[in-house]
Amino acid sequence: MSLLVVGLSHRSAPVSILERAALPADTQAKLLQDTLAAEPAAEATVLATCNRIELYADVDKFHAGVAELSTLLAQHSGVGLDELTPYLYVHYEDRAVHHLFSVACGLDSMVVGEGQILGQIKDTLALGQELHTAGRLLNDLFQQALRVGKRAHSETGIDRAGQSLVTFGLERLVDGTDGTDVDTWAKGKKALVIGAGSMSSLAAATLARSGVSEIVIANRTLARAERLAQILNEPGGTGVVAHAAEMVAVGDELTRADVVVSCTGATGLVLTGDDIETAVQGRRTPLALLDLAMPRDIDAAAHRIPGVRLVDIESLAEASADAPMAADVDQVRGIVSDEVAAFGAAQRAALITPTVVALRTMAADVVAGEIARLEGRLPDLDDKQRAEITQTVRRVVDKLLHAPTVRVKQLASEPGGAGYADALRTLFDLDPETVASVSRADLNDADVKNRGRV
Repeated sequence: MSLLVVGLSHRSAPVSILERAALPADTQAKLLQDTLAAEPAAEATVLATCNRIELYADVDKFHAGVAELSTLLAQHSGVGLDELTPYLYVHYEDRAVHHLFSVACGLDSMVVGEGQILGQIKDTLALGQELHTAGRLLNDLFQQALRVGKRAHSETGIDRAGQSLVTFGLERLVDGTDGTDVDTWAKGKKALVIGAGSMSSLAAATLARSGVSEIVIANRTLARAERLAQILNEPGGTGVVAHAAEMVAVGDELTRADVVVSCTGATGLVLTGDDIETAVQGRRTPLALLDLAMPRDIDAAAHRIPGVRLVDIESLAEASADAPMAADVDQVRGIVSDEVAAFGAAQRAALITPTVVALRTMAADVVAGEIARLEGRLPDLDDKQRAEITQTVRRVVDKLLHAPTVRVKQLASEPGGAGYADALRTLFDLDPETVASVSRADLNDADVKNRGRV
């Protein structure tokens, strides 16, 4: 089986396509279940963010896998296959590992170096585990991707290469106004945050640190908005005053707000052009809108309304294309390359482990059989003699097997080393079912262990 990823992102597709192809949570679950039911895939998980949709799978056939995953993405996204195909990219085996590790480090983000993607990768793995669609390969891959991303942020200055999408969006809103920076611009303003998910929570926290005086959190589930408002109001925080509101109150809150950040999972517009035009009638101060949702929450017609400034995913994509790259990016690329090589070696070595275990099990069975036969021929052996003979035979077998099993693991970890497991099974006439049973036991153990680590 081999790792395959088929996807599209802000680098390969226009925002209009990404917007139409966005996958709600329930659609993601159905996509994974259908992918696992498809013949080429043994395990799968989907990384779906505001600017990328990627389907990862362990497949036994490359061409059939690409065709099946592409078709499934088209079916579940609602974008026709013919229309979607030109924007899809495909990565296979080591290139797929390299791609995910680069994504985890923020190298493939709209804003280079942003750390929000690590939380999204963690959620992706958790979903695959919850639905039992992520097996040993994808568990290992995504766990390692999280470690690589954390390493990149702790060992380099990649954070300086860019900001979170929220911060970058706020900076774009400030650009061209009288404020010299976000903190100066935000001081004393009233903010409305629509949504209470991870991105909205980050936006609320960023606005609070920037100095806004009041934040209203509006969400379809009022309890989630209240929890977020409670966190913002905790003693010893930024001093902001936060309130929760139901979505039906958004129109009224819009008339009071100076800055609005929206990031919901809605499939339609949350703020229409008419909503915004009504809210700005008679006001003397401008209204700043930041739309971080995909598909978009705020009507693009807001661009044409006097006194309104709108920054959305599309404008952020255009601006980030010209953002300077930090010197630390090269260092992160080096980390990614090293980690890809290490992951490949570990995976190749792991493939031979069940065969080595089966060989040692067979050797132990041979020793046990010969000791039993010896006891039949020499019934007068006392316990001490029997134990000494047994220990001696085991030491001989262990010494004979030690060098070749250590060496075969080393050889198997190198590129092209996959054939050593087959050679070992053939040379020692190992039972394929015994090897398979060891693999199944290892997989079950790894699944239990990985579920506790997310």
